Amino acid sequence: MTWHTTAQAEPADPTVVAVERADDERTLVRELRPGAFLAPRPLLPAPDRVRIALVNTRAGLLAGDDLTLHISVGRGARLELVEPSGLVAYDHRGGRSRWRARVDIAEGGELHWDARPFVVCDGARVTRSMDVRLAAGARMLWRDTLVLGRSGERGGTVRATTRATYDGHELLIEDLDLTDPDLRELPGILGPHRVIGAVTALGFRPPGPHHPSLMELAGPAAQVRLLDTVAPEIDAELAAVWEQWQNGRPARVPSLP
Repeated sequence: MTWHTTAQAEPADPTVVAVERADDERTLVRELRPGAFLAPRPLLPAPDRVRIALVNTRAGLLAGDDLTLHISVGRGARLELVEPSGLVAYDHRGGRSRWRARVDIAEGGELHWDARPFVVCDGARVTRSMDVRLAAGARMLWRDTLVLGRSGERGGTVRATTRATYDGHELLIEDLDLTDPDLRELPGILGPHRVIGAVTALGFRPPGPHHPSLMELAGPAAQVRLLDTVAPEIDAELAAVWEQWQNGRPARVPSLP
């Protein structure tokens, strides 16, 4: 007998993080509001930015879940988002879930978001969307990793869309459709790889020399995306790119064999 759930969607209570710059040029928290799945918790601040942890408050994602985030960075403010743990989409047993983030960064604002792995287990059916709107002079550095399945799993289905605009113009529009396991495992798509990791710079181009996998966009933006069958190798290489881009240093180019 096949068991399907008809779980009703959870109320999409968004997690809200909003910061602004004070007259003395310090970045201050304007609003922290816990949502249905994540609670923002202040960390010890860095000298030039506010640091906020996004802490999981419940298991998920499960069928019917709708995780929503609203992130706002005011003019000239600087925010760093930290995720202490990753997110797991479990077997949805016929249902679906959603993960949605909306990011608004005003002129001169800056956001660094070091996201932890997003794991899509067998049986999960997830829609994930990131909508970023940057004013002129705004910057965002984003690291994310998508893992198809836990150890020994093929992984569920996921469709991940990213839309980023800069000063009202399209900067990055991407629709990553991984809903068909047979299709995504073809040569030239993912093949045997089930881990997809990226560091993305929006609103600026990191200094060179460039990483071999660097893709420069048609505006002030760049991305390094890597594929692998396991996570540790990707994590180590992207961590190095993240640190160097975050600190304004060029990423080290690995020597060729």
